[in-house]
Amino acid sequence: MKADHYDEFAASYDAENAGSLLNAWYERPAMVRLAGDVRGRKILDAGCGSGPLSGELRDRGADMTGFDGSPAMIELARRRLGDDVPLTVADLGEPLPYADHTFDDVVSSLVLHYLEDWDSPLTELRRVLKPGGRLILSVNHPLVRPFLFPEENYFAVRQFSEEYEFAGQPGTLTFWHRPLHAMTDAFAAAGFSIASMAEPAPSPDTPPELLPPRIASGERTAFVSFLFFVLEAR
Repeated sequence: MKADHYDEFAASYDAENAGSLLNAWYERPAMVRLAGDVRGRKILDAGCGSGPLSGELRDRGADMTGFDGSPAMIELARRRLGDDVPLTVADLGEPLPYADHTFDDVVSSLVLHYLEDWDSPLTELRRVLKPGGRLILSVNHPLVRPFLFPEENYFAVRQFSEEYEFAGQPGTLTFWHRPLHAMTDAFAAAGFSIASMAEPAPSPDTPPELLPPRIASGERTAFVSFLFFVLEAR
């Protein structure tokens, strides 16, 4: 995927994101919980999209900055966040327009799995973090594809595409599957240590009608969709 791929369906994706189970009631609440107390912390939202995570962290007292590769998404983020959050169109695959050791934390919500190469982006994110700073991220869980498609090679870093519908508008997303060991090797090579890894349940406030039947009935409490990491810059 090119950095501006989301321009084709930015508004529809934003509308879907606002109320969907996976985004509004599962991934975003988990990222907020992992971030913890962010009051006064200078945080970069790497791949901020239309800005919902930046908005939630700002409302909790963080000093937010964001960038995204999609100009259309940045425009939506500006409408949501106003003038108090600096926003930039930038490509995570290229050098970032921030000085060394600028941020206390970086959050990167469902971004890295679009990239074949993780080495350069992780090195850049490590560069802009203060020593001891955190990179809090979510990616597609590496066990989902092998579970759904057992004939596929779990251990290969490989590309795949999926069709979606965002608020009634079709869209194709292209991802890169990575086995877990390839993720952790990339983190270590870029100078990060893993502080925690999470496979969370949906928010307890999730509307019951959005939940899978086995969770809504109480038989299960969680499902496998995304994998979350809190990394520390060494």
